[in-house]
Amino acid sequence: MFTSTIRRFVKDESGATMVEYGIMVAVIAAVAIAIVQSIGNKTASAFKTVDGAMP
Repeated sequence: MFTSTIRRFVKDESGATMVEYGIMVAVIAAVAIAIVQSIGNKTASAFKTVDGAMP
């Protein structure tokens, strides 16, 4: 009984799939944050340039 439970646990891959999805979501979130920060910095720089050019 105990050995069959251990075998089932070792063969079960549903937890591994969930971990893979979690890692994938974390990577996508990190890339999205980096892109938004880059766009935000460029936008702020453009506004500062326009503000400095105005009399």
